[in-house]
Amino acid sequence: MTGDQMFLFGLFGVAFVLFVWDKVRYDLVAFAALLIAVVAGHVKPESAFEGFGHPAVVIIALVLIVSRGLVNSGAVERIARLVVAPDRALPAHIGVMAVVGAALSAVINNVAALALLMPLDLEAAAKAKRAAALTLMPLSFATILGGMITLIGTPPNIVIAQYRARALGEPFSMFDFAPVGLAVSVVGIAFVALVGWRLIPSRARPAPLASGEDAGLYVAEARVKDGSKSIDMAVRDLYPLANDSDIAIVGVVRRGNRLPGFSRNETLAKGDFLVLEGDPKSIETFMGAAELDFSGSEKHEGGVAGPSLTLVEAIVPDGSRMVGRSAMDLRLQYRHGVTLLGVSRKGKRFRERVRKLKIEPGDVLLLLGAAERIAEIASWLKVLPLAEGQTRMLQRGKATLAIGAFVAAIAAAVFGLVTLDIALGIVVVAYVLMGLLSGTEVYEAVDWRGIVLLGSLIPLGQALEDTGGTQLIAETIVANTHGAPAWVVLAVLMVITMTLSDFLNNVATTLIAAPIGVGVAQSFGVNPDPFLIGVAVAASCAFLTPIGHKNNTIIMGPGGYAFGDYWRMGIFLEILVLVVAIPTILFVWPL
Repeated sequence: MTGDQMFLFGLFGVAFVLFVWDKVRYDLVAFAALLIAVVAGHVKPESAFEGFGHPAVVIIALVLIVSRGLVNSGAVERIARLVVAPDRALPAHIGVMAVVGAALSAVINNVAALALLMPLDLEAAAKAKRAAALTLMPLSFATILGGMITLIGTPPNIVIAQYRARALGEPFSMFDFAPVGLAVSVVGIAFVALVGWRLIPSRARPAPLASGEDAGLYVAEARVKDGSKSIDMAVRDLYPLANDSDIAIVGVVRRGNRLPGFSRNETLAKGDFLVLEGDPKSIETFMGAAELDFSGSEKHEGGVAGPSLTLVEAIVPDGSRMVGRSAMDLRLQYRHGVTLLGVSRKGKRFRERVRKLKIEPGDVLLLLGAAERIAEIASWLKVLPLAEGQTRMLQRGKATLAIGAFVAAIAAAVFGLVTLDIALGIVVVAYVLMGLLSGTEVYEAVDWRGIVLLGSLIPLGQALEDTGGTQLIAETIVANTHGAPAWVVLAVLMVITMTLSDFLNNVATTLIAAPIGVGVAQSFGVNPDPFLIGVAVAASCAFLTPIGHKNNTIIMGPGGYAFGDYWRMGIFLEILVLVVAIPTILFVWPL
């Protein structure tokens, strides 16, 4: 072992220990390691930041942005809502949610897929009166499995594809991962739906604190717009839809006057207002499902279909400009482009129109406005926005356009008309022009910690490869499996990669394991593709801990899981992945 190799192995060893320790942000650890390698002369200064322009880094960032745009269009929600049924048998519910989660993860980032489906799964668990722990872990694992199906589904696939371009001259294409990914996903989903969930401890998640049964519920108004499917429907006919969205319809406003009682038998007409009671997300969801708009929507450049509209919850302190005044008094819509959509008053209902209601200290307001201006207006009103009280208004009318742009871009990349990064970049620009993404959201959608991690580790991985470090590891693996067939060595490589990925970031694991896989293949004189595909699959399979994959971390709190709960189902799933993946890889990618 040379001095250069010893230094880089030591540097990676310290970095990996710090990754697992998790007391220092992993992006800072990786960036510091890169600078140390540059100062020590093991990475050339002119190459230090080349990783940040690497195609894998660009593609990962663009996939995250495109995923946000698809979610904002309501396209993903429309699919998800069709499959959620709280009264479905538990194995069937898990199976359906897992299939949808895996399918979404194949076309959008798997973290985004989980973030969209998790609230629906929690809602279904609450309505069915069962512990969310039984369904959240299978959902998380399914989204991880589904990400293996396509190039853009998970970062390890992107990293492997770009590494192949550098090592072998051509990257993997969009669907090269599909045969193995589909086989693993189908078997994995069947396992989590039929057997896996039975291995999970059924812990209830901590109950949220509430000051009363109706705390956090808003009274809001939604307008029956031109062309709405609610026109000519009786109010009572909307009750099932309202129940699904977890809101209550408490009245109707017609020609400026609140009709008596709940008006359940009234037939709705264009221009009527439904008075709703619920939380912000539920209100927004019901408005989309019932094709309703909000008062003054024309002031927001096209209503709910306008660009970058955000619902913000804000508390009214004593001394606020809102105290003793109404939204009409302050002319919020006309002067400031902000709509007072709803008011929460300690669980109390009121019969005044929302825009005419005199605001009192302690009220919580539901303000709707452009994402870039809402904070400025809240400051002028001297109200206090809640840290977690923001809800994005989906632009459901643009779902078809959003899907069309995405499919066209992927097709262009698959047929070689443009490279994938350029295709995704065009989609991002299109989404911004459509108003699905604001300038701010383009940057907010990117996981910058992951970008810094990847951009920092690429030059370090290249340095380790250039010094022969990865080849040394490959030769060690070959030496310790002397006489064994190549498929056994592939299995050993995948087990090592899986183990690392359970404790390290999967991108970091992939960057180290990919050149080792090529080195092993060269030592045997066989096709390196099965080893690269094996690394991609194994790096994505972080099922034993909550720290191996971001999806596992996301579900830990809502599911009430302990650190040791994941391996109960995860260990069998990882074994199953190996059993299915290895023969499939060797069949599709012969040695």
